[in-house]
Amino acid sequence: MSKSHFDDLKNNQGPNNQGPSHRVLRVGENIRHALSEIFTRGEIRDPVLDGVSITVTEVRCSPDLRNATIYVMPLGGVNEQDVVAGLNRCRKFIRGRLSGMVSMKYLPNLKFTSDASFGEADHIEQLLHSPHVAQDLAKKPDASEDD
Repeated sequence: MSKSHFDDLKNNQGPNNQGPSHRVLRVGENIRHALSEIFTRGEIRDPVLDGVSITVTEVRCSPDLRNATIYVMPLGGVNEQDVVAGLNRCRKFIRGRLSGMVSMKYLPNLKFTSDASFGEADHIEQLLHSPHVAQDLAKKPDASEDD
């Protein structure tokens, strides 16, 4: 079974297993906004990424802010693996562009990966529209359960 980025939540926790700190979340959000701006400008010159609209869904930083995992999805999910591979090829260039946009002493190392949450949402949607669930939803509650 493939590992979803929801499974990574337990690995990105601050002290006392309380989840990521506000600082880690704020840095991740700043990086996400800067990446979105870089992608919108079309600054990356890679044949796979040419003309592709990329959505940055989440940036998850390690507690020491040395590494950042960036969850991306191309518009429509077309050529998803090729786009992720292209971004990972260009990550040094992207990191250099980020350094001018995000003010930090040390910018995290970047790792791009595809966002599995869209596929999980589609799967849940299919389950909700399956005949078994529709049958359960169509049943009316018993009138004898009035308390």
